[in-house]
Amino acid sequence: MEERIVTFNIVTLEDSVRILPSKFGEPLEEVAKEQLKLKYEGIIDEELGYVIAVTDIEVSPVGKIIPGDCATYHKATFSLLTFYPKVHEIVEGEVVEIADFGAFLRVGPVDALIHVSQIMDDFISYDSRQGVLMGKETKRKISVGNKMRVRITAVSLGREGSFGKIGVTARQPFLGALEWIEEDVKKIHEEIEEKEEGKE
Repeated sequence: MEERIVTFNIVTLEDSVRILPSKFGEPLEEVAKEQLKLKYEGIIDEELGYVIAVTDIEVSPVGKIIPGDCATYHKATFSLLTFYPKVHEIVEGEVVEIADFGAFLRVGPVDALIHVSQIMDDFISYDSRQGVLMGKETKRKISVGNKMRVRITAVSLGREGSFGKIGVTARQPFLGALEWIEEDVKKIHEEIEEKEEGKE
């Protein structure tokens, strides 16, 4: 089975933080953290991906003053926790919504779409009363709360005010709902044991 790749990263950056005179009496690191959180958290960047949190901030106590500006500017080094989904990565997510065309999985801070054609090798029907997608032959079901392992097939990072789009598939070996994977692995182990017994 292929190893799952983690799409979360810690990125270290440097920036200049502007401290207003009204904040001069407050702890410098706390004020800087507040400013950096406002600037970075929640943004989507083509190089960084989705920025989730600002951590590990170090601020120079010596600031600079620019003529005509009463604020001080301090050099800050900090880390960002980011989420950058990449095509072909294998990730796990929780089903948060079911529709007749597929399911939405919460993967990191965003929702990925798994189209009905990408869930399994089976004809799938949608039951709106129960809120499930079910395979005709396999009787395997997908509903809200299911945990799934999927492969990312498409990524489109959103612009300002948009979350972008992530497309995923489960139509490959050892992908799908986690309980299906367990069943498939158990079945393979049983088949191997039967073959070994047959040789004896």
